[in-house]
Amino acid sequence: MALVNDRCICLRKTEYSETSQILTLFSRTYGTLRVIAKGAHRRTKAGASKFDGGADFLDVGDAVFNHDPSRDLAILTEWSLKDGHQALRKNLRAIYLGLYAAELVGRLIEEHDAHPELYDRLDATLYELETPRREEAFLAFELDLLRESGYLAELFACVHCGALLEGREAVFFTPSRGGLVCRNCEGASPDRIELDGRLLRLVQGVLRLPRSNGSIVRLPQLTRHQTDPLNRLFAEHVEHTLGKRLRLPRYVLGR
Repeated sequence: MALVNDRCICLRKTEYSETSQILTLFSRTYGTLRVIAKGAHRRTKAGASKFDGGADFLDVGDAVFNHDPSRDLAILTEWSLKDGHQALRKNLRAIYLGLYAAELVGRLIEEHDAHPELYDRLDATLYELETPRREEAFLAFELDLLRESGYLAELFACVHCGALLEGREAVFFTPSRGGLVCRNCEGASPDRIELDGRLLRLVQGVLRLPRSNGSIVRLPQLTRHQTDPLNRLFAEHVEHTLGKRLRLPRYVLGR
């Protein structure tokens, strides 16, 4: 079977044995895929390795693998590390946000479904997470991912009556209906979560911001006081939609 070469981001890793790994990679050209790297930790006596000693979470590298969508597990034959994001790993908040972004990509993007623009957004976001603007960078990426994958909730109108909601007062979000409900319709949604109107205006504003080369231009500076409630709401939405619990929100969102 022919081998292909592509730039990839490591979303997940499992140590398969003393020398091997099973990795989930996000390939720019081929989408997400699971690969086995046999002998990833093995080196020759001269110190050489086809896998640079193995891949870690959020590593960016050039991968050589056999691409066959009919197989559950591809074989990784080479891995050349290009960026280990060492600055990201020095900040606990930054690494948690990066891992959460990777988990969301792995859950929301189907295997072998290529999303090159989303790959570029994740690649750029990992660098932004190394800066003090990490909160707004993660929120912007999260919204782009939800929109690109088709999981973006209705954030402009009531899902019951269709009334436009512009964040002038508190509204409610219902995971079961995948969107907002107004005060007149809240009684029909027992799972409703109250959302401050100021946060609704904020997220609507981010969704409306102009873009350049796929990236949002001039993001507002945000704090966890603003982003945590929104990230918590989107986590509830994703978990309800997928019917699965996410692992990282408890680390990202706190109590």
